[in-house]
Amino acid sequence: MSKPVSFFQWTPLRERGAQRRLAHMNRSLRPLACVAFLLLSFCLASAQDWAKAALDKSPRHREYVPVTHDGRTVNTFVVYPESSGKAPVVVLIHEIFGLSDWMKLQADELAAKGYIVVAPDLVSGVGPGGDGKTGGGTDALFATTNSTDPVVKAVTSLDPAQVTADLDAVADYGKKLPSANGKLAVAGFCWGGGKSFLFATHRGDLSAAFVFYGPPPPQTAMASIQAPVYGFYGENDARIGATIPQAIADMKTSGKFFEPVTYAGAGHGFMRVGQAPDAKPGDKQAFNEGFARLVKELKANTTGTVKRHAGVARNNSRQVLVASVPSQDCGHE
Repeated sequence: MSKPVSFFQWTPLRERGAQRRLAHMNRSLRPLACVAFLLLSFCLASAQDWAKAALDKSPRHREYVPVTHDGRTVNTFVVYPESSGKAPVVVLIHEIFGLSDWMKLQADELAAKGYIVVAPDLVSGVGPGGDGKTGGGTDALFATTNSTDPVVKAVTSLDPAQVTADLDAVADYGKKLPSANGKLAVAGFCWGGGKSFLFATHRGDLSAAFVFYGPPPPQTAMASIQAPVYGFYGENDARIGATIPQAIADMKTSGKFFEPVTYAGAGHGFMRVGQAPDAKPGDKQAFNEGFARLVKELKANTTGTVKRHAGVARNNSRQVLVASVPSQDCGHE
């Protein structure tokens, strides 16, 4: 019986030489691959350094508060306005990327407009040092791989009932603050945008709900909405944009106020990427206009200037497309 012939026995000399050169090339590229990985990790870790730098310059008082309920602790970022009077409270719900530096900056800039902002880290208890009830959180998860991937996995795995309970606890905490005036609103981004819309179906004491590029709740849940809902969407975000027509129809059928505005030239996540130093014109314009609209409608709905009927500001469920115009600074901080 003949012996098995190995690959290198029958491979022509020329091919064997090519394989050796390829193997040598692979060994030579390994250090470069390691460097590339380290650079990528560094970029991911420092991608929001601009947000952290801006936050560090803020004169407003901010603190981390452990809000507890049902044996669970929700680490919450709280920012106060510089004001002589009591202020409305805004519950700010983070993106799928957790309570990031940009999310904290957004809380601070909203506080600059006269609001007490409470922004919970909804993955509190998850990750290194977490036991499901305490510890863990966005920063701990990010540190495991120096990327947002563990945070995304944790956020998308959250129990919806737990999220609602966390938001309730944080909203109750905010309303009971001595400097709060009893008015409550909610705003959320991306994953948090969907949760903001959903929270409006649950919480009857909201003055307004603001949904930034998040999906709507089921039509059957909309009947319980008592607050006006304002939507903010990007033209180049078909995944979410495709849900708007049905949401308009469902809210109209339910007799609820829903005003979605679609910003031309903007993509998904335009409030975050539109504020970055390297923002595209469409995203930057959408951020400026979106922030200005948020502040305008917050003021209108928390100062009693919007006339209500049966708990709804206006039955005006329609979609508006804002055309792109030369970017202007809307005066946010």
